[in-house]
Amino acid sequence: MPDVLVMGLGNIILRDEGLGVRACEQLLERYTLAEGVEAIDGGTLGLHLLPYLDGVRDLLIIDAVRADGPPGTIVRLEGEAIPAALAHKMSMHQFGLSELLAVGAIQGCLPQRIVLWGMVPTVMEPGLDLSEAVAASLAALVDAVVGELTAWGLPPHERIRV
Repeated sequence: MPDVLVMGLGNIILRDEGLGVRACEQLLERYTLAEGVEAIDGGTLGLHLLPYLDGVRDLLIIDAVRADGPPGTIVRLEGEAIPAALAHKMSMHQFGLSELLAVGAIQGCLPQRIVLWGMVPTVMEPGLDLSEAVAASLAALVDAVVGELTAWGLPPHERIRV
């Protein structure tokens, strides 16, 4: 079991709604994660992700979030600020994330530290491409996640591109 779990969330067939999954994919394309760190595509699995939390010390979630600022704005939330932000649902999978965190708390299996790195979306309609604003900020979101992991003492190593 990993000590640290990076979980990209969202529905990739609803354009910007899938930005968490796309950021997770880009993270794994650009970096090799430190030992003890695992990254997964959590998609829209909601409560089905509960077993992944077993034994995890730190959880880093990447997702689309409703927040102040223009589309593409990067947001960092921690602890109790996460459920408060999820009170304003943008999509059905966020019901699943709220339930996941609530059930995890009841069962006593929530990680010690939970951080959500997200971005304000533009388009939440059927399609596979990210909006221009979100696509332009995606690398910066991945860099923020790398910065967080580095601050936790688990810096990813950039892959050599040929």
